[in-house]
Amino acid sequence: MRRILRQRDWVIDPWRYPGEPAHETGGLIVPLAQLHTPSAHGLRHCGALGVQLAPADDAEQLGGELPRLSLVAVEFPNFSDGRGFTQVTVVRRLGFAGEVRAVGAGVKRDLLFLMARCGCDAFELAEGEDPQSALQALERYTVAYQKAEPLASVERVRFSA
Repeated sequence: MRRILRQRDWVIDPWRYPGEPAHETGGLIVPLAQLHTPSAHGLRHCGALGVQLAPADDAEQLGGELPRLSLVAVEFPNFSDGRGFTQVTVVRRLGFAGEVRAVGAGVKRDLLFLMARCGCDAFELAEGEDPQSALQALERYTVAYQKAEPLASVERVRFSA
């Protein structure tokens, strides 16, 4: 089974992707294109439903779908592709309060802090990434100058004048 970093804890992932065997608990993560097909109506009966955004997907298209979703997985295909940061921010600004997960080969230790600041609360680490180093990366900085999304998992520090 796949393991993920969720809420600063290393856990077994109860979610599955199409083609993977069903679990006793958890739900199904489908690509955005599949969510908008006529066969998607049958997905409501499979339990919890999540969607995966590819880098070129428009996160704004999720507006009407968010109430029925429990998870949004945002793909970071490589270290230098930052479109996922924008997608995560858009999903949070649309009011999604469920799990937002960073997935893909670009989910590296060096970017976890920034992914958390924009709204990710779970991480499917890239192949070869050390979970303990990933946890340490989330605690690396104690002060951030930029505003963070309200649900970001990194605590904001306030300065008094």
